[in-house]
Amino acid sequence: MTEIEFWFEFASPYAYLAAARIERLVAGRPLRLAWRPLLLGPIFQRRPGHASPFQEPAPAEAAYRRRDAERCAAEAGTPLAWPSIYPRSSLLGARVALLGGDEGWIGPFSLAVYRASFVEDRDIADAGTVRAILDGLGLPSESILARATQPAHKARLAATVEEAMAKGIFGAPSFVAAGEVFWGNDRLEGAIDWALHPARRFPR
Repeated sequence: MTEIEFWFEFASPYAYLAAARIERLVAGRPLRLAWRPLLLGPIFQRRPGHASPFQEPAPAEAAYRRRDAERCAAEAGTPLAWPSIYPRSSLLGARVALLGGDEGWIGPFSLAVYRASFVEDRDIADAGTVRAILDGLGLPSESILARATQPAHKARLAATVEEAMAKGIFGAPSFVAAGEVFWGNDRLEGAIDWALHPARRFPR
């Protein structure tokens, strides 16, 4: 089976929109989905001449992005209530999601985190919120949170930044299919098609 890597950031509304539909689009196809949590802040900080952990778009661009995300959500039938704090820190959620990738519960956990932030307006940076999400999934929240905050695990998440950048990833959501990077919620179908139909691929 061909693997599709789904690199996502919990602060991204477009990654939320992709997460809400990716499993449905992959289901029943000879594809293996790998959820890959990502922190964009460290990637943004490496931009030449603009070492900020935030996108910091111009006001007109920020307004456009928000309205565009709302339009995309409405078109897809995906609920979206803009968070009262945006962007929210996704550090703890990403650390926990990384464990979920090891143990097989990353998909349900990630979707629950996205719903908490972009539907229920809950603070996903708060350990109490993440604990409640884990409890709601029937997972041992105290044990998971303790492991997620161990120094070795923190270092492991930090290492994913290097891995993502080595693959050419600079934003989220990003999909890696058969060695090719696709960026943006609107490129999800293209990534799936690329993975499924190698004969259609064009050389670099």
